[in-house]
Amino acid sequence: MFDILWICLTYCIGSVPFGLVFAKTFCRIDPRTAGSGNVGATNVARLCGKAWGAATLACDLLKGTIPVFIAMQYSTSELVWTLTALAAILGHLYSCFLGFKGGKAVATSIGVLIPLAFWQLLIAVCICLFLIWRSGFVSLGSLALVTAMPILLALSGKFGLLPLSLIILALVFWSHRENIRRLAKGEEKTWIKK
Repeated sequence: MFDILWICLTYCIGSVPFGLVFAKTFCRIDPRTAGSGNVGATNVARLCGKAWGAATLACDLLKGTIPVFIAMQYSTSELVWTLTALAAILGHLYSCFLGFKGGKAVATSIGVLIPLAFWQLLIAVCICLFLIWRSGFVSLGSLALVTAMPILLALSGKFGLLPLSLIILALVFWSHRENIRRLAKGEEKTWIKK
C-alpha cells in the first residue's frame, strides 16, 4: 500500500512545473506562450537567462532523483524503483497542474537515473554535452543521451534497468518529435544566445 502511495506522491512531485514557477514569478514571462513554448530549463534559460535556466534544471533533476533515492532506501524491489522513476517522468510530461501537459522530461529522466545508474549516466551525459558543444542543439544532445543509456546499461550488465531506459528512450523521442522534425529540416534553434 505504501508503494502505491509513494508512486502517486512521486507523480505529484514530478508534476511541479518549476520552469513555469520561476519564469512567471521572477521574469513575468509564461514560457508556455514564449520561446519554444516549453516549461523546461532550455526555454527558461533563453527567456530569463542562464541562472533561471540552471535553477529549473536543478529542480527538474531533483524531482526525479529524490523520490527514486528514497524508494531505494525503503524497498529492495527494482519494480518499485522503476515505477517511482516512471511516475516522476510522467508527472513532468503530463503535469496534473498544467492540464496534463508538461516538459520534455530530459532533466527528470536524468534525475531518476542518478541513483540507479550513475556511472553509465555520466558517460551518456559526456556524450550529450559533447554533441551540444559541437552542434549547438540541446535536443540532439538529449536524444543522444537517452539513446546511449540502454547500450551502456547492457554493456555493464545492468539488465534490470533496460526496460526503464527503453521506456525513457521512447518517451523522450515522443516528446521531441517536433524537435526531430525541425532538426531534419535544419530549422531547430541552437543553444542560448544570451
